[in-house]
Amino acid sequence: SAQFLREGVSLTEPPARVVDGRLAHSQLFADRRLRRVLAALDGDGEEVRIVGGSGRNALMGEELSDIDLATTALPDAVQARAAKAGLRTIPTGIEHGTITVLVDGARFEVTTLRRDVDTFGRHAKVEFGRDLVADAHRRDFTMNALSVDASGRIHDYCGGLDDIAARRVRFIGDAGLRIREDY
Repeated sequence: SAQFLREGVSLTEPPARVVDGRLAHSQLFADRRLRRVLAALDGDGEEVRIVGGSGRNALMGEELSDIDLATTALPDAVQARAAKAGLRTIPTGIEHGTITVLVDGARFEVTTLRRDVDTFGRHAKVEFGRDLVADAHRRDFTMNALSVDASGRIHDYCGGLDDIAARRVRFIGDAGLRIREDY
């Protein structure tokens, strides 16, 4: 979010590199607030990953506009773990598994892994799950399907790293279906 950017993370950064499968030379992990959220939500049988545009943008040297996280933990567990770590939460879209975690003015949207049971454009009836590979395959573009775990390891199930290197935008699966799901 804009608040995240105003409080310490540069708007643009040099492109991060992949070293031994990890995100290297990125300001993404330099922010203590992000590290607090990751520490609160990752572990004890649950996993949290940075997903969407922030990993992609770090690799491309583009603006970091927000940090979205995906987790195996159910929404009530996200709220409980955040509270235990002294972090405030807002049930932003709890019916779809999204909780906003607030850390010193920064907002992090944390969404429980899910699959759409029935879709209505941007709205869907969802079922929560724990499958990070399935989560990647339900996203729109290959480069948006990348995820980065709390240790910085990049997970690429759809060829997003190759597409970033080629500066190519490629849909996952059927482009027409993806557009109908989220026009």
